[in-house]
Amino acid sequence: MNVADSELVEGLLQKEGYLPAVNIKNADAVFVNTCAIREHAEEKVHSQLGRYNLIKKQNPDMIIGVLGCMGQNLKDDILESRPYVDIVLGPDSYRKLPEILNRKIVNQKSIVDTKLSRFEVYNDLFPSRKKGINAWISIMRGCDKFCTFCIVPFTRGRERSRSIASIVAETEQAVADGFVEITLLGQNVNSYKHENEDFSKLLMAVADIKGVKRIRYTSPHPQDINSELLEVMATHDTICNYIHLPLQAGSNRILQRMNRTYTKEHFIGLVDYIRDVLPNVGISTDIIVGFPGETDEEFEETLDVMKKVKFDSAFTFKYSSRPGTKASEFSDHISEEVKKERLQQVIELQKKHTLERNRESVGSVETVLVEKESKKSSTYWAGRTDSNKWVIFDKGNAKIKDFVPVLITAAKGVSLHGDLVHQEEAHAV
Repeated sequence: MNVADSELVEGLLQKEGYLPAVNIKNADAVFVNTCAIREHAEEKVHSQLGRYNLIKKQNPDMIIGVLGCMGQNLKDDILESRPYVDIVLGPDSYRKLPEILNRKIVNQKSIVDTKLSRFEVYNDLFPSRKKGINAWISIMRGCDKFCTFCIVPFTRGRERSRSIASIVAETEQAVADGFVEITLLGQNVNSYKHENEDFSKLLMAVADIKGVKRIRYTSPHPQDINSELLEVMATHDTICNYIHLPLQAGSNRILQRMNRTYTKEHFIGLVDYIRDVLPNVGISTDIIVGFPGETDEEFEETLDVMKKVKFDSAFTFKYSSRPGTKASEFSDHISEEVKKERLQQVIELQKKHTLERNRESVGSVETVLVEKESKKSSTYWAGRTDSNKWVIFDKGNAKIKDFVPVLITAAKGVSLHGDLVHQEEAHAV
């Protein structure tokens, strides 16, 4: 989402005649697009701003702006502790940027606009994308779920969705610009609703666009996964056979405390249903350890759900208290030491499950999108299957953006390894 918003702002500024600076020291304006989801992200922004201030001392006319969620959430703190910041704009105020810059800031007073909107979806603005494989396309903004650990509803406002027509137009533009994979973005993509059209209708419309090779989406909410969505996925080859399904915790009491609106039994049943409708589907998840009040037994329940489901991969986090959220007010916070220990256990267990799941692919031929050179060797490509597994394979005569058949020969660590299947062999297979 941060990448998508940064591309949106860049497109907005380029439309006004601004150009990207080759060297930051010569920039007229520097913008930091921020995230407030965890404390670590905020710490990084503060240190980055300190570095930009050193550059500003050499170039006093340079404008420094803080955009996005941190601007929304911590504007007072930024204005007080970083007086050299000239502009603070929340996620719904990006349109104001050209007008603010054209005013030419002459006084020393910072310009702040962090009003949240019930309507702003930037429907008519096209992002400025660098050449690449994947185009992130934002389909909605905000969130209405109010999980007790999450700051997003307060920094990005309430849910509102773009029209299908505007999303289709942006997708067509991305295809014309050479992007082969489209990722639809939303805080809860499957909460999408515009004029009675839901997410499954949107997904179908995007899948029918000529030239779209692969479609992914993130992140759905388990509560809103339904049979219509899975049916659309099952009947359209361009939609990747992959779902990111955030669990967060395996204890019903903790899930209730988090306001996740489902039980672990519902979640496990949903996974079984998804795997029934979408054979060989890749399922990843999010897990938070050390939520306030989580006992050792409740943490064990999370490990137990992991063992039952065996996710293909997981994004794992220690609970990070966000001021302003309901969870920050709980009195029974867990020590950093315990959180660290629990996180390590989750990471170790997930490594085993990833390897186990990956081994199931050995011996099969997978279609892989060539995305980049392998970090390990310049003679190998790295790319993903449609179930979102990374595969390392010999380059052969394949090029970046090609879809190639690869015979999976081994599963090592979190990656698959394979051999490029030449076309005549592919037909035989």
